[in-house]
Amino acid sequence: MENSADYLIVGSGSAGSVLASRLSEDGKNTVLVLEHGGSDIGPFIQMPAALSYPMNMKRYDWGYETLPEPALNGRRLVCPRGKVIGGSSSINGMVYVRGNAGDFDHWESLGAKRWSYADVLPYYLKMETSHGGQAGWRGTGGPLHVTRGPRQNPLYHAFVQAGIEAGYPATEDYNGEQQEGFGPMEQTVYRGRRWSTANAYLRPALKRSNVRLQKAFVQRVIFDGTRAVGVEAKVHGKLVQFRANVEVILSASSINSPKLLMLSGVGDAAHLGQLGIDVVANRAGVGRNLQDHLEIYFQVECKQPITLYSKLNLFSKGQIGLRWLLFKSGLGATNHFESAAFIRSAAGVSYPDIQYHFLPVAIRYDGQSAAPAHGFQMHVGPMRSDSRGSVTLRSADPDEAPDILFNYMSTDKDFQDFRQCIHLTRELLQQDAFKPFAGREIAPGNDRQSDAALDDFLREHVESAYHPCGTCRMGDEADKEAVVDPQCRVIGVQNLRVVDCSVFPRITNGNLNAPTIVTAEKAADCILGKPALEPSAQVPWQNPAWETSQR
Repeated sequence: MENSADYLIVGSGSAGSVLASRLSEDGKNTVLVLEHGGSDIGPFIQMPAALSYPMNMKRYDWGYETLPEPALNGRRLVCPRGKVIGGSSSINGMVYVRGNAGDFDHWESLGAKRWSYADVLPYYLKMETSHGGQAGWRGTGGPLHVTRGPRQNPLYHAFVQAGIEAGYPATEDYNGEQQEGFGPMEQTVYRGRRWSTANAYLRPALKRSNVRLQKAFVQRVIFDGTRAVGVEAKVHGKLVQFRANVEVILSASSINSPKLLMLSGVGDAAHLGQLGIDVVANRAGVGRNLQDHLEIYFQVECKQPITLYSKLNLFSKGQIGLRWLLFKSGLGATNHFESAAFIRSAAGVSYPDIQYHFLPVAIRYDGQSAAPAHGFQMHVGPMRSDSRGSVTLRSADPDEAPDILFNYMSTDKDFQDFRQCIHLTRELLQQDAFKPFAGREIAPGNDRQSDAALDDFLREHVESAYHPCGTCRMGDEADKEAVVDPQCRVIGVQNLRVVDCSVFPRITNGNLNAPTIVTAEKAADCILGKPALEPSAQVPWQNPAWETSQR
């Protein structure tokens, strides 16, 4: 296995770790995982409450940022991607959202055959061990542990109660039969630790003699004609070739997977030709269809001194860290996203298109710029923007970062959708449940009421939820914009697949870690030639009044 294996997997992240486990578990295949990042050992990654640190550390993050975004006053937004064992599952916010049934049914309508909700639900059951989820809809024996936070702060319950008082449904498990409504949020935390795919899948797999992990910076895929036979990578500063006896699989993220395809000659022929890259397969869709979720931090002062603001000083952080180190418990053992909601923005919307994360402190996602007072916030944003961006090569040099342009907020509807999010959130704050707690509106601020004022706020303050996807879109082979077929095989070449969130035809509801993992679970059966799991006959709940009512 020194420089060859049956399967070469590029990337040890949310998809790559799953594939390493599933492709090797019967002992018949050798698997070599190539990962540019280093170890995930240490409290910055393993302590859930420290989530703001790894995504801002060069050691763990690729450090990507966008080009100036035209509709956001030319702002450059950061685009963190994990450069570490476990990939982005080791630096993300650990929020667990399967996506809505309607998302996967939409995938199938776009040409991703056998990727409907009925087709993917059995794989969710296979991959999960759910702690507290709805019986019959959740897995109980899988490697990925999914838990709920303790919800000890009364603000978590005030948020849910306010939603109920406003006329929305409650849901005890948005990952079960009914996504729509207010209820507890789920997290990939187990026994007080971040339960990344490195912990859930890769570490157990590496105990097998047929799996190996190699630190390497992959430069390109090597082709013999149109057949992928290996990859070229930099190891300790030297170029090394690794050979695949069966297949090469790119699981390098929605930024790096299209980058590698283009560097290897798979992409838009005109773009590659400008950079002097020989074309192996002209696939215009490579790097296109880039999508993300945007959100605002709707911040409110709290009338009572019960928020996490009192824990932001160094002494309190030290106490929290010590308790976590010793006992894996306390405030360090949760991501603090413990209540959530999925609602519809208007009558006629068939399933939720707005997501809320609730947090009992007013602070940025990256841990910076805390409001100088007790406060709480709701991360809120639309789920299905029509805006599309791209990942393109800046040069043919693998060491150079690609150009990333999401084209955020490029339509009038994007602004309309966000204004609706703000209006609905302000309505929530007027409910009786919030009266003991909700004080002054910090952001957007009570002075911003007109459409123009809200749009100005959005241009300056909307933030990425760090859910980039879609750049190697799955679809029918006859679709010129599709990059991979429903088996995740790259169209136009042989023995090469892409398996990660770049294959999503359209972004799913909520956070993307769970859909990325389930994509890899299902793709593993495709790769091994195993029959797909039997489709589920379960029918998810849909609001019976969706055509005529917003709630």
